Amino acid sequence: MCTDNCGMDLSKRKLLKYSTGIAALSIVGSTPSITYAASLTKEERDNMSPNDVVNSLIDGNKRFISNKPLNHDYRAQKKSSQHGQYPSAVILSCIDSRAPAEIILDTGIGELFNSRVAGNISNDDILGSMEFACAAAGAKVVFVMGHTKCGAVKGAIANVELGNLTGLLDKIKPAIKKTTFAGDRTAENYDFVDAVAKTNVLLVINDIRENSATLKKLEDEGKIKIVGAMYDISNGKVSLI
Repeated sequence: MCTDNCGMDLSKRKLLKYSTGIAALSIVGSTPSITYAASLTKEERDNMSPNDVVNSLIDGNKRFISNKPLNHDYRAQKKSSQHGQYPSAVILSCIDSRAPAEIILDTGIGELFNSRVAGNISNDDILGSMEFACAAAGAKVVFVMGHTKCGAVKGAIANVELGNLTGLLDKIKPAIKKTTFAGDRTAENYDFVDAVAKTNVLLVINDIRENSATLKKLEDEGKIKIVGAMYDISNGKVSLI
């Protein structure tokens, strides 16, 4: 049964679990920390709006930036989620090793679906995965996250050709033409690379809406939200776009 706390944003409810015995207080020297031991429940997820979910992701990133993440008990989260999963969002992000979504958004096991592919591009398989995440499994946000100094975007600008990578980079190239930029439009200029990466996120969002009638319908009905973001690998900040 839902309590009055169901309307609370996710990060606050996580901390509330400390007082209800699901999370535990640990002491390292004189520094207390919250151990978040339970995975996200269906009740918690279902009582969040899409905006609540987005806010919880940004709050998690703020904890990451300040180096004050929740003390996740991954073993306990694994155990609590073994019979079911209720993620609140599906992330489409790049494979870049410096941009692991679960870490930079400070989430635990069972909170996110995560599709990772170079340049955070969209294709039929990823669209199908996102449709499963939202229409079948109940996720409420599609979160497309690009990042600064993206090697895939740089490769697209430089016209790199290498096996199957060539076709992947071709999916990024429309963002190059659609990016308004007054400076040096080369792969060596990371300001331009970052500008193209941002444009690419916006084009991917358009692609999702145009090529998934399922997700578009859910968005039009207010059941999900499709949003874009950029992760700055220099300062750790995730900014909505």
